[in-house]
Amino acid sequence: MNHDASPSAPPRRTRGTVLLGLAVLGVASALFVVRGPLMMSAPRCMAGRWHGCYDTFNGVVLMTLVALPLAVLVAWALARRRRAAGVRSPWRKSLAEVGMVHGTVPFLWLTMMPGAAPGVAPARVSLVPLRDLVAMGSLGIVGNLLVFASLGFFAPMRFAALASLPRILALGAGCSVLVETAQYVLRLDRVSSVDDVLVNATGAVLAGLASRRWWRTTAEVPTDRPRPAMAQAR
Repeated sequence: MNHDASPSAPPRRTRGTVLLGLAVLGVASALFVVRGPLMMSAPRCMAGRWHGCYDTFNGVVLMTLVALPLAVLVAWALARRRRAAGVRSPWRKSLAEVGMVHGTVPFLWLTMMPGAAPGVAPARVSLVPLRDLVAMGSLGIVGNLLVFASLGFFAPMRFAALASLPRILALGAGCSVLVETAQYVLRLDRVSSVDDVLVNATGAVLAGLASRRWWRTTAEVPTDRPRPAMAQAR
């Protein structure tokens, strides 16, 4: 019996080592990418000069990173409370809820930042599909893909009713329409574009595809109720 179990130990150890190495590589790559925002915004924020800390791209990236440990702590507290109450999949529910908020709010903040002449420049609308993609550039397209990526990734994991690609597409498109409408109504000197809606919704769908293996495929009892007691044997 021991001879049958021993060969599986090295592969598991190797797999764990590979996953750990990939995690370290991913963290190092993320730090390399955000080193610029950290170096530019950290001195202002630490000195209490909030202008340039929360109203610039670099500042929002910094504040998102600073809030990450708090987000992990909140997810842990929610999971512990749900586990004590006997709720199904406490960690998945908690991580999904915190991930939706922490991964979406910073991008919404960036999207709702006013332009150079808010309230003065006339509201601009672009209703011709694919016309603004060239003006976005590669960086703008990537940014728009990420606006609702966390929502598309985590929402179907948390809510069984959203566990389908058409519904994720509708969720991303609907949220994007609300954002574009708010930009127009508030006259933020930003272009309310159909292309923004298309790219944002596409990002949500792509993220949903990435988390598809964790979707719920069957209806369950209301998510925050404790597990029902086992029926007595007949």
